[in-house]
Parts: sequence; structure tokens; C-alpha cells
Amino acid sequence: MARGERRRRAVPAEGVRTAERAARGGPGRRDGRGGAPRSTAGGVAVAIVVLSLALGLFGRWVLAWHRARRAVTLHSAPPALPANSSSPAVAPGLFWGTYRPHVYFGMKTRSPKPLLTGLMWVQQGTTPGTPKLRHTCEQGDGVGPYGWEFHDGLSFGRQHIQDGALWLTTEFVKRPGGQHGGDWSWRVTVEPQASNTSALPLVSLFFYVVTDGKEVLLPEVEAKGQLKFISGHTSELGDFRFTLMPPTSPGDTTPKYGSYNVFWTSNPGLPLLTEMVKNSLNSWFQHRSPGASPERYLGLPGSLKWEDRGPSGQGQGQFLIQQVTLKVPFSIEFVFESGSAQAGGNQALPRLAGSLLTQTLESHAEAFRERFEKTFHLKEKGLSPGEQALGQVALSGLLGGIGYFYGQGLVLPDMGVEESEQKVDPALFPPVPLFTAVPSRSFFPRGFLWDEGFHQLVVQRWDPYLTREALGHWLGLLNADGWIGREQILGDEARARVPPEFLVQRTVHANPPTLLLPVAHMLEGGDPDDLAFLQKAFPRLHAWFSWLHQSQAGPVPLSYRWRGRDPALPTLLNPKTLPSGLDDYPRASHPSVAERHLDLRCWVALGARVLMRLAEYLGEAEVAAELGPLAASLEAAESLDELHWAQELGVFADFGNHTKAVQLKPRPPQGLVRVVGRPQPQLQYVDALGYVSLFPLLLQLLDPNSSRLGPLLDILADSRHLWSPFGLRSLAASSSFYGQRNSEHDPPYWRGAVWLNVNYLALGALHHYGQLKGPHQARAAKLHGELRANVVGNVWRQYQSTGFLWEQYSDRDGRGMGCRPFHGWTSLVLLAMAEDY
Repeated sequence: MARGERRRRAVPAEGVRTAERAARGGPGRRDGRGGAPRSTAGGVAVAIVVLSLALGLFGRWVLAWHRARRAVTLHSAPPALPANSSSPAVAPGLFWGTYRPHVYFGMKTRSPKPLLTGLMWVQQGTTPGTPKLRHTCEQGDGVGPYGWEFHDGLSFGRQHIQDGALWLTTEFVKRPGGQHGGDWSWRVTVEPQASNTSALPLVSLFFYVVTDGKEVLLPEVEAKGQLKFISGHTSELGDFRFTLMPPTSPGDTTPKYGSYNVFWTSNPGLPLLTEMVKNSLNSWFQHRSPGASPERYLGLPGSLKWEDRGPSGQGQGQFLIQQVTLKVPFSIEFVFESGSAQAGGNQALPRLAGSLLTQTLESHAEAFRERFEKTFHLKEKGLSPGEQALGQVALSGLLGGIGYFYGQGLVLPDMGVEESEQKVDPALFPPVPLFTAVPSRSFFPRGFLWDEGFHQLVVQRWDPYLTREALGHWLGLLNADGWIGREQILGDEARARVPPEFLVQRTVHANPPTLLLPVAHMLEGGDPDDLAFLQKAFPRLHAWFSWLHQSQAGPVPLSYRWRGRDPALPTLLNPKTLPSGLDDYPRASHPSVAERHLDLRCWVALGARVLMRLAEYLGEAEVAAELGPLAASLEAAESLDELHWAQELGVFADFGNHTKAVQLKPRPPQGLVRVVGRPQPQLQYVDALGYVSLFPLLLQLLDPNSSRLGPLLDILADSRHLWSPFGLRSLAASSSFYGQRNSEHDPPYWRGAVWLNVNYLALGALHHYGQLKGPHQARAAKLHGELRANVVGNVWRQYQSTGFLWEQYSDRDGRGMGCRPFHGWTSLVLLAMAEDY
């Protein structure tokens, strides 16, 4: 039990005892004398008061306990996915996958106790000291560009990685069969970047297998001590075998000479694999290629003798890694064979290696190209071959970034008081799985709620089954109140990459309900499998929306307020609103409960509309009757105008306790501090022209004949405000907050940069209003074409220049900014190219 709960438990018990003593006139008398009470009636009155206070305290404790319990209790609604939906029996095609987005190349099973595989590499002798070991995708490790050229989200992928003078290509393909997810094979090709091959580097590749429990791995050794293969058995995979094939020259069967080292030990914990290998590269060996001078390399000094493995913790798992060192260029294959797949027919299947692997990879690549054009029609639309390749990379990077996570998050329950007054410790959420795309393999390799809705807009066009799987897993995170944490940090590997201050998710914090965007697309598409899924998912979708609508209610009817704004610290120019997803976008300068947030109201309006339509389709008459009036009220022009139209600004806006007279000024020794001038803050509309101002347009809540549509188009198209040659700015260039830091150590984020997710919403809205009769139809259509050209053109140019998709783009010169690669919502550039909204 948390310490805060123990403190609260002691209070009412003591209060009850005090009340009982007072009622008896015993040792608890308050008259300070040992004689009889002055008045029996007085004693009874005191007892009643004290008892009432005690009961009140006890009642509050019970309520707090109930809140805390519900926060970490899973929702009781039936799951949207079948039981054991991730198992090889239910979904064999998805059991194995590249579900470790934070590593450059690796695969695992969709299992709470997975079997994991991965690749590391080093260039030997290129720099003094220990060579740089590559394993996990890092923002500043100098590797890049890198990313998937092809990835179908299911059974095939080809990735390219530039590492200094090296060009690595990693490929995988799966072959279905048996009862355990089938076979798969890798091919890793390493070639020099430059055509001059006079000084070819020596490279070591490390192929590893990790178990996470009591699973068995047994290496089979050849006469010379080289690892022949690894056999193993787990309850989910049955019998299996890994084989590292002899290296060859790229593209043919000419053998290449390799030096081999092995390392076999207990699993130190997944976040520690890199350090363990790095620290173990401490012995020099000789690489003696026939006909060439010997070269030294750093190798693993391990043994394949069981007794040499060192101490093994109970249920700790095993870590077996094989190092092969050789001269570039070369190719090497790593093959996994499932016992049940091999035993599934009368005849053993040929090993998926060599020429068979080459043929299989090429057939999958050709099938990917054909399916891509059939789905997105980029060639048909006249886009160049380079732009078509960008679209394939955008899709493949998103699909190749899908991960499978399992673990317990840290949750801080909502105790019904202001956050600053909460005195309760975080609690562990129940263990849950999550199958999700991630925003960035290098910087954000985990699930983010509002990002995922945008991700699935792309995925759903390519493979609706993957979207149903992802949505079903996200809805499986619902707690008893209908809350879903906005950031999912599940498992040791995910937790190791997150600063401690961001580990805890607060159950009072919401996030934009973007999962309803793909839900709306599924409902409109009418696919029978999608509709059957929505039937099962509806109780959870409704519970999630109801929680959002009720928990984020604002100070007046039909208004809403994001809970979780930062406090007004003296070091912050404008307290951030992380739950909104727009982080440092300027809100009211002085946070208060009087705030009304325009974007949140629009998200709730969209949610009410989508859920009402879904309820009507499913015949949920009671829910439809409940949501119908809410949706109508939230979309009513009069209500939106009354709460959010700022006549003096000529736009929609937030409302709150605000002044523009704030700035950061140096004040030694504190550094930059916020100074508030005149006029002093007062309740008023917030002058912060930008993405928030456009939300009634972005979410298509305005009638095409609305008198507010014209002014929003004016602002959108004005280069003094939001228009730039590279897309719409997040904050107007005319704003006093434009490009401003939020603190000494916090550069601007949503204060001018161009973001693809909101630009995609704007393109969809302009396309929508450009199709509808009204006074602004022609202008909306024209702006759509111009904005699409600006956004797509800039992403294409930056990809040509850097090889990356970026988190955001500069509104001044178009350069990519933030983290990279960012194949999350920046992959929406594909739908913009396809004009698919």
C-alpha cells in the first residue's frame, strides 16, 4: 500500500476513538480537569461534532481509496480483440516481426516473454580505442541516413543504413507454416560507400538470441569450435533452430573468409545488452584471410562450454551472441527454422537461404511495388519516380516502426483535488500488451496516444487488419473510468529510454482522441471486417469518449479545459499544456480553472459526432439518443461563437486569465525569469494566432456557408500569419510568442515550426470545403492545391538532401528539425501526395 494511503488510514481511526472517548466523558475530556463534565448536553454536542468530522474524514478516505483502486483496474467491457489475439494460434502471420523499433535491426515474438534476436556491428581499427558498437538507434551517434526502403508490415522488409564509410542493407522475409509462426531468414550485406576499395575496412557483425525466462538454447559446435547452429525450445515456439550461414560476396556464392567468436551468458536485462557486449570486447584476435596479411581485431572472449557461462539467475534467461569478422564487401544470412513448419508436410522444406532467399526477397519487393501503386496511385497521379520512392519510404518507415510492448506503467490516480495538492504515490498499472506504431525509432520508440491516431490513418489504407490490431490493443489499456494514458512506457527497454520525470502518467490528463480519426474512416469505408471490429470495440470507445467529455469539462456548459497545465513557475514564459499534444503552444498566461480551450472543445465535438454515427449504425439507440443532442450543441454555430469567437481578434480563440505583457529577462543568478508587465492579466480571449485558432476549420465543424470560414481562410493564407512556402506555421509570425523560448533550457517547439499532422488536417479541410457548394468553395480548392504543393515539395527536398523524414520543418527555410528519422505522423505526406483524406 502507498505511503499516502497509510497516512490517510490513520486519521479517521483516531478521529473515531476520540469521538467515542468524548461521548463517554472519559480520558478524552477537553475541560482540562479531572472532575465531571460541565454539561452532559455540551459533551453530547461536542461528541456529535467530532463524530461528524471523523465520518467526513473517513468518507473522504474511502472515496480516495476507491479512486486509486479504479485508476489501476482494467475496464470491465469485453475486449475488442479475441482472447490470445497475439498468439501464433490466432495470428500466426504477426507472431514474428521487427517489433523492436529502437534497434537498427532485430525481431521478436508478440509475447510477454518473447524470444528476441538482433544485430550489432563495429568497424574494426578505424579509430583509436574501443570501436563504436552500433545496436540501438540513437539521435546523436552519427549513423545515417537509415530506414526501410520496403516494409509490408507483415512478412518482408529491406532497410539501408549508412555508417561512415559503410553501407549496410538488412533484409528479412518470413515463410508461413506450422503452428508457431513459420520460418524466417535475414540477409545482411555490408559494402563500402566509396568506389575506391584499396583500403577495405574490417567489420564485425554480432548476431544474437536472447531468452527472457526458462526457455532453452543449446549451441551445436563444429570440430573447429565454430558455432554450427543454435537449437532451442519454448512453450510458444516449440522446437526451433537458428543457423548462421557461411558469408559470401554480395550477389553471388563466392565464399568469404570469416573469423568467429562466441559469447554465451545469462541475460543481463535487455537495456544492458549493448554495454555487456561493449565491455566484453576486450581481447585481441587475429583475422588471417588466405593470401592476406593478418589483421588484429577486438573480439568476444566467450566460451560455448556450459560451465563457463558464469552464474545464472533463476528464470533470468540466456544471451547467446556470435561474432563474425571479415573484410567488406560481403553478405551473410541468419536463418530461423520452426520445427512445426518443417514437420508440417511429407517433405522437409528447403532452407530459405542462398538463391531461394534471393528469389523470395525479389518477389516480395515486386509485390510491394505493385500493391503500393494499386493502393495510393502516385504514378497514376503523375508524381515523379523519386516522389513515389519517398511515398514508399514513408509507409515502410511507419510499418517498420511498429513495436510490441508488454509491461506495467506507473500511474498517479486522480484524487479529486488540484494536482499541486495531491499527496499520493504512483501505483503500478496491471501488466498489459501494446501493439503500436511509434513516432521515432531514435527518440520516441514507444506508444503515444494522439500520435497513433494519425499513424493509423496511413496504416489503415495499407492494411486494415494491422489497424484493427493496433486500435484493439490501445483500447485494451482502458482503466475502469475510461482513461488511457497518453504515453505508454511498457517494459524495461522502453523505461530505460525515458527520463524519470516523464515515467508517471496522471489519470486526470487527457490527450486528443485521434484514434477516432481512423474509426471514422473505417465507418465510412464499410468494410465488413472493420464494422465487425467496431461492433466489439464500441463499448470501450464510448467509455473512453465519456471519460474525456466528463473529466475535461470546463467552467461553463459546453466548454472544456485541458487538465495538467504546468504551474506558473517564474522560469516559464508560458506554462505548457502537454496533454493537448501542442506542448508549448501559448495558452492563457496565468493558468486557472476559468480557462476554455478551443481545440479540446473541437476534439470533443468530433468525438460526439463520430460516436453518434457509430451508435446509429450499430443500433445502439440509447447511446445515439444521448450523444445526438451533445453533438448538435457542440457543432451549433451560436454556441461556438459565444464561447470562443474573439470579435476583437477576428478569430476563434482560447479564453482565460491572460496578458500579452510577459517576457523572459535575464536575472542573475537565476538566469532567465518571467517578468509580467502591464496590462495585468484579466479574463479575456487569448491572443495566440496559430493552429488552435483553426481547429473549427481543421476538424470540419463549420458549415460551408459559415460567416467564420472566410476570416479563417484569410489568416491561413496570409504570409504575415500562418502561410509559409513550406506549409502552415504552428504559430503566426505576427505573434509575440513566435519563435520564443519557453525557458532558458526549453527552445520553441509549437511556436512557428511546420508540423505535418496539422497540415494534413488542413489539407483535408480545404479539400472538404473545396468540394462543397458555398461562397468559399473555389478559394478553398485553390488553397488546397497550393498548400499540398508546398508541403509535399518541401518534405521531398529535405528527404533528397538528408535522407530523413523529420519531426518538424522550419517555416523560414524548410529545413528538417527536431528528431529524425520521424516516420510517425510525417508519413502523412504519403496521403497528401495521394490526396487521400
